[in-house]
Amino acid sequence: MPLVGTIDARGKTAQELAVMVEAALRGRYVRNPEVTVNIKSSVSQVVTIDGQVIEPGLYPVTNQMTLLRAIASAKGMNEFARTEEVVILRTVEGRKMAGLYNIEAIRRGAYDDPPIYANDVIVVGDSPQRRLFRDFVSLAPLLAAPLIAVFQ
Repeated sequence: MPLVGTIDARGKTAQELAVMVEAALRGRYVRNPEVTVNIKSSVSQVVTIDGQVIEPGLYPVTNQMTLLRAIASAKGMNEFARTEEVVILRTVEGRKMAGLYNIEAIRRGAYDDPPIYANDVIVVGDSPQRRLFRDFVSLAPLLAAPLIAVFQ
């Protein structure tokens, strides 16, 4: 804020923020400030999406979040993603748990798309075989070209 500087809003209610801004303004700039704070959006619950997705990062959790929707939030899987190796890491009552999922099986309807909760970590696996195939295909034109040597 221009007159009071940066205010840390994490974990504060709108009323608590208003009181903090009023106190900062009262000290130097305004005699009896009256501040109203309206929270436009809040991202207190997030899921971490990592691994072979287009845009890894932290994403807000909605009440209808599922694994497929979470991956879609990260713009989908990249070309090296291993669809049969997607892990959801979750802590429940202090115990760390992990679930291994196959995205293609979920898409086929073999089993339900699992729900995603706040603080889950989703890791999409990497396929070394796909990387090797891409490297091979990129070298293929060189291998198929005739070898020309000049002798003197």
